[in-house]
Amino acid sequence: MIDYSFLKNSKTAERWEKFGMRRRSGVAVPLFSIRSKKSIGIGEIPDIRHVVKWCEQTGNTIIQLLPLNDTGYDFAPYNSVSSFALDPMYISVQSLKDVNLNPFKKDIRELRSNYDGGTDKVDYAVKQGKVDLLWKIYKRSYLKGNRRYENFINENGYWLNDYALFRALKHKYNAGWENFPEEFRERNEDALNAFFKENELKVDFHKWMQWQLFEQMKGVKKYAEEKNILLMGDVPYLVSRDSADVWVNRKYFDLGKCSGAPPDMYFAAGQRWGMPPYKRDGIENSGYAYFRDKLKYASLFYDMYRIDHFVGFFRVWTIETKEPDGTGGLNGKFDPADENIWEETGKKLLDAMLEASEMLPCAEDLGTVPDCSGKVLWEYGIPGMDVQRWKKENDMSFVKNDGYRWLSASTVSTHDSSSVVEWWHNEAGTVDGILFRRLCAKKGLSAEKTDSVISYLFDSEHSYYDRLLWRANAGIEGITRAFGMSENECGDIIALYRESFGEKEKFLDLLGIEDTEERALLLKGKSNLDFIRKNIEFIMNTSSVFSILLLQEWLCLDENFLRKIEEKSYRINFPGVVNDANWTVVLPYNLEKILNLDVNGEISGIVMKSGRV
Repeated sequence: MIDYSFLKNSKTAERWEKFGMRRRSGVAVPLFSIRSKKSIGIGEIPDIRHVVKWCEQTGNTIIQLLPLNDTGYDFAPYNSVSSFALDPMYISVQSLKDVNLNPFKKDIRELRSNYDGGTDKVDYAVKQGKVDLLWKIYKRSYLKGNRRYENFINENGYWLNDYALFRALKHKYNAGWENFPEEFRERNEDALNAFFKENELKVDFHKWMQWQLFEQMKGVKKYAEEKNILLMGDVPYLVSRDSADVWVNRKYFDLGKCSGAPPDMYFAAGQRWGMPPYKRDGIENSGYAYFRDKLKYASLFYDMYRIDHFVGFFRVWTIETKEPDGTGGLNGKFDPADENIWEETGKKLLDAMLEASEMLPCAEDLGTVPDCSGKVLWEYGIPGMDVQRWKKENDMSFVKNDGYRWLSASTVSTHDSSSVVEWWHNEAGTVDGILFRRLCAKKGLSAEKTDSVISYLFDSEHSYYDRLLWRANAGIEGITRAFGMSENECGDIIALYRESFGEKEKFLDLLGIEDTEERALLLKGKSNLDFIRKNIEFIMNTSSVFSILLLQEWLCLDENFLRKIEEKSYRINFPGVVNDANWTVVLPYNLEKILNLDVNGEISGIVMKSGRV
């Protein structure tokens, strides 16, 4: 039994004392991916109650939600137009407070009919459909003297007033704030006051919607507390360039640059996200007021929060906005550039955030991680994130259960990765074709010579989605022969080979799958319930204090669901790529069906046996 009492000496000791220094398990859920029978077009805030019930059944005690913030044109939850406002598409119309819905029964039926949720992708047109109906309802509502509404307005003016103005201006001009008329773009006080007087009803409508979202989230929080289930929110580190936050607080943002990630073995060209990086001096000189305010509001809804892009606390990969989009993150640099100040930079921000909220933070410390990151997480008592497929020893075998960081949340996959089934089918034992070609180009190989090398080293017949599968006889000698270079000159290619060759065999060894016939089938890319079960049992028995799996990973223990996920991708997002598949996946089972699955008893048994109760 692992003794987590060392957390008493960390900077988050009081939070751990409150929640208990013990192992827990949980589920990660994108609200847009789930449905109940009452939902209209998309998962709604009251639907989280069903997830709470499922956790009760299965013994899980943490629900991790993806960001629920108001989204922009691309509906990407990490590119929100506000770090405070919640997205109106998640409102349950039937659960509105202090309104008479009788005159709108036909409208609600029509909305449900238009967005019946029968597809396997989110139809984000539902957002405008809901907002249009909410506008009609709002105009018939009587709010004068409504104490709860007035208290909400008064207590949240620090972000709500500017957000509501921003939304009303965007509606009027159908443009981002950088294309507002100059007096509004530059926030001329007289012009804004005049606009408010002329459009007071529209501005207040956005405040009313936020109040309704607030009430529904508070109701879910209360329900989860009664069931002893912890809610973990997601507080994105960055925010959209076209956001109320940037419009109001330009002194905090460097609009000449955009953020991203440097190239690595998973993303050959790096990543260019588009959100502006911070002007750290401006943030620090304000006493980190912006971050304090974000947490102040989030703490009304959550017990814990996930720090997205935690490594950005120390430094952010920045790309000049004039850099062509096609170069991705290749030509960026870290800001600040001085590695010697990274640790101090991150600690200052963390200290301010801990002072601002009693929530327990957890860190997404993936990507290119600075050396100081792990040290800081340990000092502060903040769990990092250990993803199974990326946890490897120096000999490239997979890390065993007891090799996981005690202070981490272990998981099988993330919302930015493929599921374990997809990884097993298409990625395990392969290298990224884009990355391989870029390394060849760096060595001066022509396109023709590169194709020849790929043909020699890789099995093209079994390479899919530009993931190159090594030939069984490739070997280090084969690599040097193909390139006509020494081992030293081929060092980066050999490193890729050692990282990926034989990955499937090593993974089956990790899971203890020894049966010859089963191994033979699995090595062909097939998956089965035994493979899924052993994999989940493994991750649940790691030394990590938390183990949190995506709902679709848990559901793979159901044979029918496993067959579905083999036929269709249920991946949530592919980072650095803008397409119609990202942030649109809908699970094939509604929440009522999930609550009645026979496999829930098996999940409960796995959780109990792992000691995460």
